[in-house]
Amino acid sequence: MKETVTATPVLPPAPGAERHLALDVANTVIALPGGRCVDLLDTPEAVGRWLAERDLAPAGIGLQELCAGQLRPLRDRIRELFAARAGGLPAPGEALTAVNEALTRAPAASLLHWDPARGLYRAPSHPLTQIVEHALAVLAADAADLLTGPDAERLIACASTPCNRYLLRYGRRHWCSTRCGDRARAARAYARRPRPGTG
Repeated sequence: MKETVTATPVLPPAPGAERHLALDVANTVIALPGGRCVDLLDTPEAVGRWLAERDLAPAGIGLQELCAGQLRPLRDRIRELFAARAGGLPAPGEALTAVNEALTRAPAASLLHWDPARGLYRAPSHPLTQIVEHALAVLAADAADLLTGPDAERLIACASTPCNRYLLRYGRRHWCSTRCGDRARAARAYARRPRPGTG
C-alpha cells in the first residue's frame, strides 16, 4: 500500500512531456522511494491549476470535485495504455473505452434548450462541464496521437526503480530525470561491489 504524501517533489517534466499533454498528465502521479506517492491532481484546486497552466481551462476556474474527479480516471486509463505499449502488451479494453469516450464527449456545438419565457435558445448545457469535457477530449486525442504516431516507438517507462513516470526515449537515455539516472547508476554500482565473504 502506497503512502500518499502532500509535499510536491520538484521534478522537471519528463522528456516528451513538452510535446504531449497526455504524457504530462500521465506523469502527475509520482512514485517515490519508500512506497510513498504524490498525486499532483489530488484536489479540485490542483486540477484547475494544472488545466490552466496548460491552457485547457481559464485560471481560477473554481472546479468542484464532480468535474475535477473526471480527470484522474482518464489519467489512470492513459497510464494503462502507456504501460501496455511500453511493455509490448495488448491494449486493455477498459482503457481504450475510456479514451474513446473522452474523445467523443466534448460537444461540437451548443445544445438546443427550451424555456417558457425565452422559447427556444442555444447554450452549453453547463459551462464548467463543457470546459472539462473539452480538456478531457484534448488529452484523449493527444494520447491517441502519441500511441499511434511516430513517437510511439520511443515511449518507455522510466528505468529507475521505483519511478513510475513515462518518457520519450532520446538516444540511450532511459530515465525521466537526472535524479532517476543518478539513482539507477548508484544502484548498479552498489550491485557490482564485492560482498563480504564472497572474495
